[in-house]
Amino acid sequence: GTVKAMEDMKIEKRALGSQGLVCGCQGLGCMGMTAFYGKTGDTASMTPEQCEEQAIATISKALELGANMLDTAHVYTNNEVLVGKALKKLGRDNFVVCTKFAFDTSGGGRAVSGKPDFVKRQCAESLERLGIDCIDLYYMHRMDPETPIEDTMRALAELKEEGKIKYIGLSECTASEMRRAHAVTPVTAVQMEWSLQTRDLESEIVPVARELGIGIVAYSPLNRGFLSQTFKSASDIGEQDFRRMCPRFSEENFGKNSEAIKTVVDMAASKGCTPAQIALAWVHAQGNDVFPIPGTTKPSRLEENVKALCVLLSDAEIKQLSEKVGVEGERYNEMMMNSTFNKRS
Repeated sequence: GTVKAMEDMKIEKRALGSQGLVCGCQGLGCMGMTAFYGKTGDTASMTPEQCEEQAIATISKALELGANMLDTAHVYTNNEVLVGKALKKLGRDNFVVCTKFAFDTSGGGRAVSGKPDFVKRQCAESLERLGIDCIDLYYMHRMDPETPIEDTMRALAELKEEGKIKYIGLSECTASEMRRAHAVTPVTAVQMEWSLQTRDLESEIVPVARELGIGIVAYSPLNRGFLSQTFKSASDIGEQDFRRMCPRFSEENFGKNSEAIKTVVDMAASKGCTPAQIALAWVHAQGNDVFPIPGTTKPSRLEENVKALCVLLSDAEIKQLSEKVGVEGERYNEMMMNSTFNKRS
């Protein structure tokens, strides 16, 4: 009885944060459909049209199962355009559409900007790409060390008044940045990396979010596919895949990290579910205010992720996972770590 049946297979809808947003308690990360991971597994032999078709089929399956929060960003190449096509086909009002601003790629690099005029320009671009007139949840993707967060939040409050966005979120913020932002205009959610192998947000970010009534959206809840055993070895990772640059997936750390998740693999075997389902169930078990957004390009994987909600972990099992699962290496390479909350904490 440790995996309950999910007869109607529908994700429970809950309040995310305390500002009025309600959505399925597991969302769908769309980034990997177009960006950063290159073509992996069965998408390697597919045409762009087939990839797009499969991505839209995955979003359609998400809707069917109640995973109606779609997560994208301005910086994920054509991702917003793809999500826009899905919205047009499946009905915009069926989804909670979340996107993000902050990366200024105009100079060829990836500078972070929270300047008011920049925020408004990116919002207009995202609305156009998505083919919608209002974004449900608009996140600041990374914090701008040069622009006071108060200025950025005031610009977001104006966008809200103009009806261009409904709710405001932050990603990779520190606890103090969250407090400062929330004091200007209410923050609905913070999106942070949280998985069995990424837990540095637990000491400060999580308690402050809870104190302020801010929901927690957990990105990379499967540690970029490590916890779902996407790859057998470091050499399986595609040339175009940004995980090649992530220390956790390096030749030297891959074996250590595989060893570090043995508890997950063993528990999955004993419960008759998959390691990904154990890992996601652990994230869900961190609280009703935690909404993981695992990404996938396949309807079958999406179904597997949703079924993690049927996996019941006892307190002892949660404790065992928390204590036994380790990690070797940073979550991003050095350049990408520079814009994370860790560098300002």
